[in-house]
Amino acid sequence: MSEHKPLSLHVPEPEFRPGDKPDFSDVPIPQAGAADMPPIDVSADDIRDLAYTIIRVMNRDGDAVGPWANMLSDDQVKEGLEDMLRVRAFDARMQMAQRQGKTSFYMQALGEEAIACAFHKALEPGDMNFPTYRQQGLLLSTDYPMVDMMNQIYSNAADPLKGRQLPIMYSSKEHGFFTISGNLATQFVQGVGWAMASAIKGDTKIAASWIGDGSTAESDFHSALVFASTYRAPVVLNIVNNQWAISTYQGIARGKAATFASRGLGFGIPALRVDGNDYLAVYAVSKWAVDRARAGHGPTLIEHVTYRVGAHSTSDDPSAYRPKEESDMWPLGDPVERLKSYLIKRGVWSEARHVQMREMLEQQIADAQKAAEKNGTLHDGPHSSPREMFEDVFAEMPLHLRRQRQEAGV
Repeated sequence: MSEHKPLSLHVPEPEFRPGDKPDFSDVPIPQAGAADMPPIDVSADDIRDLAYTIIRVMNRDGDAVGPWANMLSDDQVKEGLEDMLRVRAFDARMQMAQRQGKTSFYMQALGEEAIACAFHKALEPGDMNFPTYRQQGLLLSTDYPMVDMMNQIYSNAADPLKGRQLPIMYSSKEHGFFTISGNLATQFVQGVGWAMASAIKGDTKIAASWIGDGSTAESDFHSALVFASTYRAPVVLNIVNNQWAISTYQGIARGKAATFASRGLGFGIPALRVDGNDYLAVYAVSKWAVDRARAGHGPTLIEHVTYRVGAHSTSDDPSAYRPKEESDMWPLGDPVERLKSYLIKRGVWSEARHVQMREMLEQQIADAQKAAEKNGTLHDGPHSSPREMFEDVFAEMPLHLRRQRQEAGV
């Protein structure tokens, strides 16, 4: 008989499960304005502390404080609030459309609106995002038509992707939105490669890659960091840590690392954590990283600390793995309410104007939905022809595809 005890594995467990009362009182939330803002040419070793704290601008009194504050005018902040409200209203209507059978699938960004909306404001025309499926704010903060987004969600005859992508996997080169991939983490290596190509051409465009906390366990995440670090690619590497993958909490993917941002330090990449529910902080950190990349100082890794309020998708029931009250107890609050309070305290906004804007946006989205549904929905055509699946793949269609198209009778 062996004198050793049997081996066992450690399986991380979230602190709270359904039926538990969530309590985040022991979660360290740094004081707003406490983090220094370094120069953009700083080395990773000199800002190691920023990979372990959380950069915050708005304090609990609704004031913007510290070195990362005052980077946006009141009018720009109001635009940001409008963008977030648009995303929230768009999500709510498309979620309802899915429940009505008009589309097969939808994913909300509820609680995470500040991240994509604020980040977009830091970019310039021609920059390219390699997003996941929860960055619709990157498009809804631009002039990309909502009707086109809905056509793609409905997979109807006017779908700009002609039914060849899953709903919510948008694509618009003109608006800096690379085609979403359902295979997780591919966008990290793709973004680094695009950024390297931009540098090789001597261009001025930078790239931004996006990933969720769960997908950081994929090998593509680590491959991207190797190439970004080695070649100092002009790219911003974004991790959206919303605490939950589809049903597993963030500790599964994080392992023993203290934070996701700290992983960048092992590759010599400057890494920062930011309050993802603080629009002003997200913009400031994003602008810093974008400016750093464009100035030729290489990549930056940003961990956006937030919380996924809704389900992972319309195929998910979060009540099976987390308490229903958990999102209400999340200590970083609601990004929309926080920015609204900031503007009201500045004396440039009011509850009445907020309601007016929300109603205006809801009407715009309702009108866009009516226009999109004239082109059909998932179960109420018309749809693109099956013939389309053979088009736009090769400049000249090869013989085997011609045969397949003939066999399909299209």
